[in-house]
Amino acid sequence: MKTIYATLALSIASVAFSQKTLERVEPAFWWKGMKNPELQILVYGKDVANNEIMLSDGIQIKDIRKVDNPNYVFITVNTNEINVPKFTINIKKDKKNIGAYTYELKQRESGSANRESFTSKDVMYLIMPDRFANGDEKNDSRQELTEKVDRSLPNGRHGGDLRGIINNLDYIQNLGATAVWLTPVNEDNEKVYSYHGYAQTDLYKIDGRYGTNEEYKTLSQELNKRKMMLVMDYVTNHWGSSHWMIKDLPSKDWIHWFDEGENGFKRSNYKTTTQFDINASDIDKKYALDGWFDKTMPDINQKNPLVLKYLTQNAIWWIEYADLGGIRVDTYPYNDKEAMAKWAKAITDEYPKFNIVGETWLYTAAQIAAWQKDSKVGEIAGYNSNLPSVMDFMLFENMPKALKEKESWDKGMIRIYDSFTSDFLYPDLKNLLVFFENHDTERWNEIFNANPNAYKMALALISTVRGTPQIYYGSEIGMRGDKNAGGDADIRRDFPGGWKSDKQNAFLPSAQTPEQKEFFQFTQKLLNWRKGKDVIHNGKTKNFVPQDGVFVYFRYNDRESVMVVINNNEKDQTLDLKRFAESLNGFTKGKEIISGKEISLQNSMNISAKTPLIIELEK
Repeated sequence: MKTIYATLALSIASVAFSQKTLERVEPAFWWKGMKNPELQILVYGKDVANNEIMLSDGIQIKDIRKVDNPNYVFITVNTNEINVPKFTINIKKDKKNIGAYTYELKQRESGSANRESFTSKDVMYLIMPDRFANGDEKNDSRQELTEKVDRSLPNGRHGGDLRGIINNLDYIQNLGATAVWLTPVNEDNEKVYSYHGYAQTDLYKIDGRYGTNEEYKTLSQELNKRKMMLVMDYVTNHWGSSHWMIKDLPSKDWIHWFDEGENGFKRSNYKTTTQFDINASDIDKKYALDGWFDKTMPDINQKNPLVLKYLTQNAIWWIEYADLGGIRVDTYPYNDKEAMAKWAKAITDEYPKFNIVGETWLYTAAQIAAWQKDSKVGEIAGYNSNLPSVMDFMLFENMPKALKEKESWDKGMIRIYDSFTSDFLYPDLKNLLVFFENHDTERWNEIFNANPNAYKMALALISTVRGTPQIYYGSEIGMRGDKNAGGDADIRRDFPGGWKSDKQNAFLPSAQTPEQKEFFQFTQKLLNWRKGKDVIHNGKTKNFVPQDGVFVYFRYNDRESVMVVINNNEKDQTLDLKRFAESLNGFTKGKEIISGKEISLQNSMNISAKTPLIIELEK
């Protein structure tokens, strides 16, 4: 961090550099035929800005930007005007070439612009790669990367990698998931606690302990062969303090710097509700948006046009290079919202069907809905995020309370119902990510003491309501973890069987314990059933206010109807079906999709305690 301070004080000359004229060019290559033909190329090297820069083949530089730091130049070209597949960036001093870089403009894959992305048809499987499976022990530690593998350290590197995920794609596919979201796998070269990947140090390079850029692309291709897709976890808000650009900042305003803080650090107050609070104080807004997540995570200034262009092009580069099927954006409301609206629009302009979901960790539907594209709530504040999808944290927050509380007027299952009564606020109701846990939250199976009934009710709910369900690796075999007692590491335990030395391989259904099988088989049956159910993906919803701890709702369209009954009561319940006549009209029986049993819908229906039923209605 001392280097950061020196740079911001503009003592750039004191920083040690390689004697190479060109050390980096980013992006390293690009593509012809993009909707936006304008390309900004970052050129980095010792005093590169003090030299003349020329392009070969008569190519014109549309704009050249120099910044505080002479080691950077930002060149803009129009790719529509370039008619050669490769050209040379020449660095000249006193009319002599002192450096050169051959730049390639590749041909895009057919149909790239109209690529499909994740929708409500999908189920997203969230993996923390370091803790899933070790497929290549040779990359566990890398000479060029500081932190080495040590599986005995809860917060250390454990060795999971991309090859381990590739090796277990059959497991994920058979489970019923159709999209795989990995927590960040770009290089994170912090000294310790680097396994989570959110303090990235190179945005164009996969961390060598996970594999290579080529392996990341291979993972995406292998998923595509299975009609599945890869979702990238993208971080616009902060980088790691060891990022090569943070060590040698292009300009003072590349990050948010607090003079009163140690080495520029000032922790965020995490009050992102100030983004839409018309009465919020300026100081509270500043600390929320410009404050750092941690001392090792300098806060990036998206208001800087060069920064925003860098982040935009980097995201597009990964979509095009790795054939991505979606992006999840970390800490979305902590960014400058106007800049992020431009970022999201630039990406979706290039890929009209592409889905981006923001981590909108807020607890009211109005606050969350304001971040979704074309939100009427956002419009009141004069804002349109251009962000297609948001995460339903209101439902997430209410689910464990609903299942644990004693039923009363405003407690218990009524909380879940109330979560849906604000659905009118969302401009694209189908495009919500629904979940009951992730890599930052308490494990569901810890909250409910690995009770399979609690898990079944939660999974039945998120799998049958509007939106795209997301599940977290290991929950499908009952994995636990106590965040309160063991910190983040405990909710990110290694998947049993991901390492050769593991005593049990839970990837193999035949090797699962009876307890694990109960979780797994329920998950597998439900998710694979869901795949072909348009009535769940796109159907309408009819809710009935919960009574006696039982919540009943219907998903329906012109062709079919599904009745969902969730009994959270400690006792079996008998439902008087007359109450549901408007949705049962013409239906006399149904098939429960987990048990396969036929259920009569004539007068009343019994449902066991702590049980979900998902019934395909029949006439």
